[in-house]
Amino acid sequence: MARGVNKVILVGNLGNDPDTKYTQGGMAVTRISLATTSVRNDREGNKQERTEWHRVVFFGKLGEIAGEYLRKGSQVYVEGEIRYDKYTGQDGVEKYTTDIVANEMQMLGGRGDGGGGGGGGGNYERSSRPQRSAGNDGPPQRSAPPQRQAPQQRPAPMDDFSDDDIPF
Repeated sequence: MARGVNKVILVGNLGNDPDTKYTQGGMAVTRISLATTSVRNDREGNKQERTEWHRVVFFGKLGEIAGEYLRKGSQVYVEGEIRYDKYTGQDGVEKYTTDIVANEMQMLGGRGDGGGGGGGGGNYERSSRPQRSAGNDGPPQRSAPPQRQAPQQRPAPMDDFSDDDIPF
């Protein structure tokens, strides 16, 4: 029997700055509110927009990166899974939550458009083994983008080559 699949892919904009907290073991837990908007035409041909808000949670190194680089308005791609939880509030009433637990993130957009200052993004995945550092490592280091090289000169075509020499 096959296992089930619980996978969510979202592309949207942050509604607020990330909220990062640390567990007693030093693991980062970052929460964001992500808005996705869809547009459709109604019967009269008028455009109707619908915005959905998603609660997204990042753990470990991915949580540290999200807390460091994402900002309100940033556009982000998130992959994860849906998690439903139930708890009893202070008033004794049972409450339900739906969260997206992210295991991959891609910052979208460029500089100056709320893209998190990453200059076009970065692809990050939660490692299979969470790192439990106390945060002494500092922010993650990003390497400089590769320098563009001048186009190389093509060698002159060979004059002693004919179409009959091609085997196809």
